Amino acid sequence: MPGETDLTKLLATMKPKLHEQTYVFATLPATRVSPADLDVVMTFREVEGLTLIVEEEAANRANLAGIFRCRMITLEVHSSLEAVGFLAAITARLAAAGMGVNPVSAFYHDHLFVPVNHVGDAMRILELMTEEARG
Repeated sequence: MPGETDLTKLLATMKPKLHEQTYVFATLPATRVSPADLDVVMTFREVEGLTLIVEEEAANRANLAGIFRCRMITLEVHSSLEAVGFLAAITARLAAAGMGVNPVSAFYHDHLFVPVNHVGDAMRILELMTEEARG
């Protein structure tokens, strides 16, 4: 199942879903692994360290210093990892509204980590983009 590549179809059917939890980004030294009991949404290993996206409460319990308090919006369309311009179109619109966003692509969906104070605006923009793509 390769996923959708057509930009118009992606935008028209993306169904943004806002998750209830607040997330943070945290880091551990590159030589460490995340604690076994920590439910991590995403990890990414860089030379400088291991990046974790984790629920804020879980980070606090694990004594991890989290930054970038955000909410996750899942774009509920199976987008291809080879789709061209999907996240570029979305992040450009969010940037034009003055908000930073950290997008993450996974096998089935794209996810946007949006600052907690911009969630309402982000959802309105995404819903508007869907309406515009549907014509």
